[in-house]
Amino acid sequence: MLDEKLIVSREEALKNGADVTSKKSGHRMAAQTASLKNPVDAYPQPPYSTEKQQAPGLASKLTPKADHGEKSYKGSGKLLGRKALITGGDSGIGRAVAIAFAREGADVAINYLKEEESDAQEVIKLIEQAGRKGFAIPGDLTDRHFCEKLVEEAVKKLGGLDILVNNAGRQQAVEALADLTDESFDQTMKTNIYAPFRVTKAALPHIPAGGSIIITSSVQAFDPSATLFDYSQTKAANVAFAKSLAKQLAPKGIRVNAVAPGPFWTPLQPAGGQLMKAMPQFGSETPLKRAGQPVEISPLYVLLASEEASYCSGQVFGAAGGIGMDS
Repeated sequence: MLDEKLIVSREEALKNGADVTSKKSGHRMAAQTASLKNPVDAYPQPPYSTEKQQAPGLASKLTPKADHGEKSYKGSGKLLGRKALITGGDSGIGRAVAIAFAREGADVAINYLKEEESDAQEVIKLIEQAGRKGFAIPGDLTDRHFCEKLVEEAVKKLGGLDILVNNAGRQQAVEALADLTDESFDQTMKTNIYAPFRVTKAALPHIPAGGSIIITSSVQAFDPSATLFDYSQTKAANVAFAKSLAKQLAPKGIRVNAVAPGPFWTPLQPAGGQLMKAMPQFGSETPLKRAGQPVEISPLYVLLASEEASYCSGQVFGAAGGIGMDS
């Protein structure tokens, strides 16, 4: 006899857009066969647009548009009933993760800057279309008091917290060290190092055993670009964050991991994350010869947030189009 939990999971998966069919014989489930997709030409290739954006940048103004999974991501119930907070959840990788989490059955709160409100509201709409609760909590993560307020509000709205994704980041490319101001250096440190520390510290009392913390690092942690002097240092710190905290929280049953993206097509890049002269060939240095799309990395976050990765902690998972990574 088919397990009742399996039936419920299957029904929930179907609601979330999973491509699943049932075979009457033996009551087995089988996914429909999908055609293979060549990753080389599956998405837009260089040259890319050189249209500059003002930081922090908007997904709605990207040319070409990025794929966050709005139409392509299919859920299968991996995160049914979970409650997640994602910083930087309005655009780029954070947006893709928010969409994926919702379609996997999670309620999601996202944080972003007030300048990104239009992008954030699009994400909330997509979360609600997946049948889940979505909450938008704008604010500046460089403010210590806001970091605490963010967690407090997210926990109240969600009714708890199972998954924390420290994804928000600041990246501003400079040609030479002499061009990097103290103010800019300080902002990058506060956004990429201080904020995850403060948000996580505030969140820990609320995360139960079985919970998951994920931080977005970068391949820059292992092979820094000459133009990302400060950013690459913070991404190396994010790796240490995951490895150290994983050891500290293991006895409590809370897993901590990092994801290290390569060159991904997000508003971060045309909003100062790359020198504009480098934008046309962005991502062409990878073996796949193109930039990654956010939907190509969000499944990693789903895996790490799910119970299927119950033995994964203190690890760094890369997605960089074939670029190697030392960990």
